[in-house]
Amino acid sequence: MPAPSRPAGEQPAATPEAASARVLLDQLKLANRETTLARVAEVINRQSSTGAQLLLEIRGQSLTVQAAIGDTALEAGDWVKVMRAGNELQLMGKLAQAPEAGIARALAQRLPWQQSIDAGLAKLVATMTQGVRQDPLPGQLPSSRPAQPLPEAARQAIQQMVARLPASNGLAPGSGSEATAPQQVRQWLSESGLFAESRLAQTPASQLPDLKLALGRIITALLAQQGSTPEQFNRLTPIATPELMQAPLQFPQPMTTPSPQGNGEPPSVGQMLRLLAGMLNRITVNQLHSQVLTARGGGDAAPPASTLLLDLPWLTPQNEPRMAQLRVEQYLEEQDSERKSPTRPTAEWRLSLAMDLDEAGPLHFDVALRQQAVSARVWAEKQTTLRRVNQELPALRQSLADLGLEVTDLECRRGTPQSSVTRLEHRLVDTRA
Repeated sequence: MPAPSRPAGEQPAATPEAASARVLLDQLKLANRETTLARVAEVINRQSSTGAQLLLEIRGQSLTVQAAIGDTALEAGDWVKVMRAGNELQLMGKLAQAPEAGIARALAQRLPWQQSIDAGLAKLVATMTQGVRQDPLPGQLPSSRPAQPLPEAARQAIQQMVARLPASNGLAPGSGSEATAPQQVRQWLSESGLFAESRLAQTPASQLPDLKLALGRIITALLAQQGSTPEQFNRLTPIATPELMQAPLQFPQPMTTPSPQGNGEPPSVGQMLRLLAGMLNRITVNQLHSQVLTARGGGDAAPPASTLLLDLPWLTPQNEPRMAQLRVEQYLEEQDSERKSPTRPTAEWRLSLAMDLDEAGPLHFDVALRQQAVSARVWAEKQTTLRRVNQELPALRQSLADLGLEVTDLECRRGTPQSSVTRLEHRLVDTRA
């Protein structure tokens, strides 16, 4: 139905396409001149620079409309304010997006382009011995150019990064109770994430061990060798790990042991840059995913006040990169509104750590800490590992008690726990799958 003329400066209208617009609008229980909010579920067809066919969600019902939107840029997920004007819906304006909407969009854009950190590190380590190939010139086959040693700046950057990774043979049993352990954790925190970025802003030349910054130094060295710019790097298509898209917003992710990289063909400099772009995307996805979960919470249960998701790389005694996945959540006790206590609400911290060891197999640790009370549950897939962990539980209980903690629950189960999955539908929702 054609839209009637409107006063100058007023937003154009969206008109239902059904035979009877009055019936459709009456079903929405929307009185004349009454306003309501509608969500753009889909932009079905952009017919011109000023018109589009939209699927709107209004009061729990879907309505297809022919919209003359003028200069208003509408995308799926946008919220608009509409008013019934006779048998038409008048578009009053688009609502400003919440900050987390931009985070969710950035997260969705990067999901398909993630490279697993441990697999990426294994390939970077392999180039130390294999070298790299120069990208072929137009008309040349990729294999026609021989491998050359890594540029010295890139080699040094990779060596420094690998040297700073924790090694499994350096973590002796009981080392967590040593006096140096808390200081080491504090140092790691102060040299990573936002703390590292703050220090880097104050001292740009500092060589902090933050993994994201370390990857950036390798990228800078390779770009300099090619005479390329950061803008050219940003246009590269990252090399992705297909397994990360099987359950893209599950954390921890099912882990697989990286295949040996020493026998393959040396990568080109361009392939290395695309690999590094995928690794940066993986770190960024975890950061954005953490922000979304912190901002939105989720599920029917009380959501955590904050969530942190981390991939933690480490080295085997054979200098092979492996990865542990860490999820940290903070829950705040809900206080009775009638009680006005000056004290802070009691916080409970929950930690989930997942790793796959060569002999022990997949292991998953769930720890909850509330003031001085701690509970822990260990999951093991192998029966031999389950038996061994059960034998070590008394020693673990004693170690926790030596730290001044009250152990309320401690057990080991066979299998894997239910994973937390964030489903990206109309909005991001954290559920317990």
